[in-house]
Amino acid sequence: MGTVLITGCSTGFGRETALHFLNQGWTVVATMRNPAASTLPPSERLRVLPLDVTDPDSIAAAVAMAGPVDVLVNNAGIGWFNALEGTSLGAARRIFETNLFGAIAMMQAVLPGMRERASGAIVNVGSSVIYMPLPMLSVYRASKAALTALTESMALELAPLGIRARVVAPGMAPDTAFAATTTNELAVGAGIPEAYADQAQQMFAQFEAAGSGEITTARDVAEAVFRAATEADCPAVLPAGPDAIAWSQQH
Repeated sequence: MGTVLITGCSTGFGRETALHFLNQGWTVVATMRNPAASTLPPSERLRVLPLDVTDPDSIAAAVAMAGPVDVLVNNAGIGWFNALEGTSLGAARRIFETNLFGAIAMMQAVLPGMRERASGAIVNVGSSVIYMPLPMLSVYRASKAALTALTESMALELAPLGIRARVVAPGMAPDTAFAATTTNELAVGAGIPEAYADQAQQMFAQFEAAGSGEITTARDVAEAVFRAATEADCPAVLPAGPDAIAWSQQH
């Protein structure tokens, strides 16, 4: 046990992961853009700090307040549902800024301390879309594929230093903020070009149908993150949830 810093803890995967580490006796630094929005229960081993992974000053302040970090969980991320043609370059940059460069900045902030202690673990929360190309998710999938590729190579350079790096790839989770936002965007059109409307509606139906089958829960992800952080023999990319496991086996 030690101290874990988790990004994006206001809802969903991040919140559940913070609770899981707390229940296992860890000290948890739960970060989010607006700590006032936290619904995490009070604990002597919990600190809730403000953090915007796209702001270097915010990262530096949060890491300084956290103190030595034994495990970093890069969970903060944003989803996106649109055809590439309907995605502005600015939107694509914002997605990569959070999903990839924000994670890179966080890792660079905690790695010097981990290297000095010759121990530590980094868990990056990716997505099971890396296993299967899907329409309307091209930019989002690209950001998560880049994060996965980065982590796989980084794991090799960090292993000799006593530091582990792993990816957790959640499946579809209809009860998360990402799914809710996607549903809302579909309902209002979200600037999807007319030529892609049929594909968007097909994906919308697929999202709705996912709720009736075996899908990923926040608890699945929290347990997978904990395993990736604490088990030395955990695979480099760990699917989380029954649908993600099924997709990984088909890949």
